[in-house]
Parts: sequence; structure tokens; C-alpha cells
Amino acid sequence: MAMPQNSTRENGFCFTQTLDFSCPSPPPSEAGRTFGAMSGRDGCSTPLSNGIASSGAASPSDSCAKPLCSGTPAEEETPLEEGIKYVSADGEELACGWGGFTPGCLQLCNTSKGVLFFLCVASFLQGMTVNGFINTVITSIERRFDLRSYQSGLIASSYDIAACVCLTFVSYFGGNGHKPRWLGWGVLVMGLGSLLFALPHFTTGQYEARSAAEVGVCGGNQSLPCSQAASSLSGYRFVFMLGQFLHGMGATPLYTLGVTYLDENVKTNYSPVYIAVFYTAAILGPAAGYLVGGMFLNIYTEIGREINIAPENTLWVGAWWIGFLGAGAASLLISIPILGYPQRLPGSQRYIVMRVSEAHQLKDGSHKKASDPDFGKTVKDLPRSVLLLLKNPTFIFLCLAGATEATLIAGMSTFGPKFLESQFSLSASEAATFFGYLVVPAGGGGTFLGGFLVNKFKLRCSGIIKLCLLCTVSSLLAIFIFFIHCPNMPMAGVTQMYDGSALPGGHLNLTAACNAQCGCLQETYSPVCGTDGIMYYSPCHAGCTKVSENLRSGKKVYHECSCVNRALLPVPGSAKAGKCTSSCAKRPLLLCFMFVVILFTFLSSIPALTATLRCVSDRQRSFALGIQWIVVRTLGGIPGPIAFGSMIDKSCLLWQDQCGEQGSCYVYQNSAMSRYTLVAGLVYKVLGTTFFVVACLLYKPPPPESAPGSSDASENGTSDLQEHKPSLPAEEDI
Repeated sequence: MAMPQNSTRENGFCFTQTLDFSCPSPPPSEAGRTFGAMSGRDGCSTPLSNGIASSGAASPSDSCAKPLCSGTPAEEETPLEEGIKYVSADGEELACGWGGFTPGCLQLCNTSKGVLFFLCVASFLQGMTVNGFINTVITSIERRFDLRSYQSGLIASSYDIAACVCLTFVSYFGGNGHKPRWLGWGVLVMGLGSLLFALPHFTTGQYEARSAAEVGVCGGNQSLPCSQAASSLSGYRFVFMLGQFLHGMGATPLYTLGVTYLDENVKTNYSPVYIAVFYTAAILGPAAGYLVGGMFLNIYTEIGREINIAPENTLWVGAWWIGFLGAGAASLLISIPILGYPQRLPGSQRYIVMRVSEAHQLKDGSHKKASDPDFGKTVKDLPRSVLLLLKNPTFIFLCLAGATEATLIAGMSTFGPKFLESQFSLSASEAATFFGYLVVPAGGGGTFLGGFLVNKFKLRCSGIIKLCLLCTVSSLLAIFIFFIHCPNMPMAGVTQMYDGSALPGGHLNLTAACNAQCGCLQETYSPVCGTDGIMYYSPCHAGCTKVSENLRSGKKVYHECSCVNRALLPVPGSAKAGKCTSSCAKRPLLLCFMFVVILFTFLSSIPALTATLRCVSDRQRSFALGIQWIVVRTLGGIPGPIAFGSMIDKSCLLWQDQCGEQGSCYVYQNSAMSRYTLVAGLVYKVLGTTFFVVACLLYKPPPPESAPGSSDASENGTSDLQEHKPSLPAEEDI
């Protein structure tokens, strides 16, 4: 039976030749019925159509939604009731809407690009909130609610803890359920978490900045209270932890079910590009969070109240809560359209049927169990699903490679600004800005470029793993740049003696004859740069007795500093607040190669994710991503900053003294910091390279004859559809 010519634009293929399914024609009276009534009749079972329009109106999948097995031409179909109703082959609703409310205007968004837009907004909000706002305001929250560093660390870790707890449950049951509903409810929970995080601002009294004694200059009041009573406000840390826990719960479906939903509803070749766009939005989110959060921190937390302290003051608390209110409201709004999407998009069944399975082939053939339509729908299949993934060596080594890359990314994002701050003698805000200039183009560009390359060269699973290997080796070579470093700026009593000689035995000695009568405290660290080009621990340690303010720059200038030597003049010199500016000639080279390391690290992220989706069976994709996220977080994301931090702390020259207790590090030895960073980077990059090599060697693709057909291209870039299938022309560009 000759079929009418079909054409699609968004979600279907364009058939330019007639297809013969050797199916007896049904009676004319049955023409125009839903394809669910036609499938299986008289031995004609054609699963190539996902849905039809039950009226003559065009659907988002165009005429691909019409029956492929019909006894009459499409032009002679019996017109039905007005309105569009999309149904799948088994009668499943495919219209976009909420319950029975499915207006025709919404069907314009019932496409893969519509889904991508809303998921990108959700991932952008998640990145902006969790990786942007949280990191920006954590210091203000500590100051406002009298929290210690380990307590704020627990707040940050609550997100990963929630994700690890929920990943198995969400990826297993959500992967076999209605993904958009899981995604929509997840984004809604994430929004509630943001609103809860901002709640303590409204349930506490007004913030009162406790004035401290004027300390700093020589001869001033150097008293500093050490014992402070525990504040009842510290109990609000549990509210913050609960808010972060809700963030983690809500974001769990986003990066497991969201990825597989995109992969299932677009052509295989275009899947990496869609996923790359999705992850690029997630990377741009933190950048926006830092920028917007920093703007809000310049507004006093009690809006409308007059205050006589500036944002540079250590007692200042900015409006940390505004960003969470906005992000929470936006998340609640964006969850509504996501909840309205169908379980699969109209026309998507074609992609599933025409896709060639690239799942790793197990020797015992147990991988075929996952092809059972009923597999994975009950809890009793959970252990078997885990066992199938554990028996897949390609999947295991891709997970381990992902964990090593996640360790580097987590360590880089946490301590990258600190590295720049120490090497180039920058302020914390300047270092964060420099690092942002590196991460946004390198991280975002690398993520998108990785997906683009997979699509451009039509790579199969083995080719994708080789691309990941190439990227990892490239970043491994670039990481040797950490052999070089910028010299430390000279600091009196820390890197050298006050007279310029070397420190005996490397021990600190902040007291000299020029400041012995000042009674300086080590608790008051406020570095100043003398006119002699040497940094001093504080104005007091520089022997300064007077202070003024530079009207042009707004910075404080200290005068009559007895420890600052003015060249060829016996009178005391002066010093300005802040670190001395570094004139390191190696800065451009270091920044250039750091850009390369970040670029190639993120360049392999989307290909590695695509390889993970390809090397497991279709029904296990969501669950496989969930297991991979657990491995990546447990072995990489959570311990990564700890491992990097412990190694970098070994290079510390000057520790904070909090009333006899060791605090954070003030000054690092640049040479040691570069050396330890190089060691950590080499270890994890070598491990990542090894894991990618093993994954590539152990991957066993299915035999060509086992593939029912494919819509994507083979490794040499040509179409590899089987002989018994019609050739399909390429779709129009995205």
C-alpha cells in the first residue's frame, strides 16, 4: 500500500519517498481514526508514529502526526470535532496543558525547543541560587546570624546531602514515570527552598551594627574582646539547612530526568547540542548570581534605614535576602509551564524507534533484560537495575572519570579566586572578578562547544569517549603551567625581616624596634602598602600614628609610619590601606593557560554525559544518570574542595590568630601554592585520562545487524540506516 508523502519540521522526519508496510487497507469508514485504533489490526503494527491530530488542524509535528497506515489519502480523512487532541499510539494524551485545559495557543510551545527554553530557565535559576547567591552571601549570613565557618559549611553541604539522598529514588521512579511532572514539582520545591532561605530576615529583629573600639594605628586603643556570648540567632542555621535541603531535592530531577527528557524528544544527532545549551544555562547562572548578589550586598540589609557605615566596613551586612525572594518567585512561576508538558512530545516516538542502540553488550546477554517494556516499573527491579549498571564497565569508568573531573571543577571553583588573589596580590573582589572573566567564556563556551562537536562530527559512543580522552590529555598538558608562579610581595615580619634580611628559620616575627611601643595585636589584620614597596601586617605594625582619607580613591592613607623607610630621607614614610600591587610579568601567561585548562575540562563534560546516555539501554538512562550523579558527588563534588583545600593550606605562611586559636590563612607562599596545585591537578588529570582510556578499550558496541534502524550518522559522517529501511534526508538546521 502506497503511503502519502509526510513532512515535519520540528519533531519528525520528512519522508520523500513512499513507504510500503504491506498492510491491508481498513474500510474507508475507519479512515481518520486515531492511530491507536489502527495499530495491531490485521497484522499491521507500525510504531513509527507517536500521535495524530484528531482534526484537520496542523499539529506542532505537522503531518507526521497523521496515521502512517491508512486506507484513504490524508486529504480524504473524515473531519472530526473542532479542537486539537493529540494522542499517542496507546491513547496517551500528548497535548500541552493542565488536565483538561489544553488551549491551542499552548501547543506552539509543545516542541523540543519549548521544553529546552523552560528547562534552561530552571537550570539558570538553580545555578544562580545555589552556586551564585549562596557563595556570595555566606559571609553576610555568618555576620548577621553569628555563625561559625563550620556551621556555614554545613549549610552549603546540605544541598549535596539532599541530592545524594534523593537521586536513587527520583532517577529510578521518575525515569519510568511522567518526567515533566517530576521536573515541574522539583522546580516548585526548589522555589519553596529559596523562599524559606530568605525567611529568617523577616522573623528576626532589626540588625544592629555593634560598634567596636578604634584599633589600627600605633598608640590607639588596641583592646579587642575575645569572648563573645553565643547568640540565639545561630539557631537559624537549621532554617538555612532546610532551605538548602529543599534546593537539593528540587534540583535532583533537573539534571537527571531533564537531560533524558531532552534526549528522548530530539533527534539523536541534535541531543548533545540541546544538552549543551541546557548545561550552558546552568553555568551562566552562577555568574549572574555573583553579579546580582554583589549588587544586593551593596544595599543595607534593613532597607530604608539610615546607617553611618560603608559597605567596606567589617560590620556591614548587605541585603542578602532579596535574591532568594526573586529566585524563589521565578522558580514557582517557571514550574507551571513545565508541569503542563506531556510525558513525551508529539512525534518523538520516531526518534526512539529509528535510534540505533549503542548500549554496551554484556557477555552473558543480561543487558537485554532492560529492553523489556515492564522492566523498572516496580521496586523489585531496582536491585537488578543496579546490578546491570555495575556489570557495565564502560559506564563504571565513565562515572569514575566524571568524578575526577568533578573534583577538579569543585576545587577550581572554590579555590581559583584564592589562587589568583595570592599570586597577583589582588583583593578578594578583584580576584573573584578575574576568575569570573575566566570561567564564563571558558566554562560556558567549552560546555556548548563539546555538544556542538559531537553533533558536527556525528560521533558514536566510542568516538565520543575518544573526544573526552583528547580533551583530558590537552588539559593535562596545559596544567603544567603551574610550574611557574609569581613571587610573593615582600611583607615585613612574614617573608622578610623589617630591615629586609631573611627571616631566621622561616619563623614569623611581627615585632621590631620601630613598633615595639605600639602594643599591636595580631588579631587585627589590615594590610597596608608602604611607600617603600613593602607590605605591613597592619598600620600599627607599620608604626603609623595618623590617618587621613584620599578624597579621589576613598582609601585611607596612614602617615608618620616609623617602620616605613623613605628613600634617602630620615623622616618616617606613609602607607596606604590594602595590599601592594603586583607587577608580575607572568600574569598573562598564567591566565592564558588557566583559561585553556578550564576550557578543555568543561569541553569534555557534555561528551562524557552523552557517552553515558549512549552506553546504557534506553530504559536505564535516567537511573544511570542518577547513579552517576551519586558517584560524582560522593567521590568528586563533596571531597574535592576538601582535598584541594588541605593541600593549599600546606602552603600557608601566616595564619589568623583568633584569641589563641588558629583561624583562616592570611598569606600563602606562592611557590608552594603553585606546586601543590600542580600535584593535585596532575593526580586527578592522570586518573581521568586512565579512566577514559579503560572505558574506551572495554566498550563493546552492539553488532550492526542488531540495530533496527538509525536516524543519526555513522562515525565516518554518513547515514547508517539499514538496507531494509528507507533513507531519510537530514533535518533542517536547528
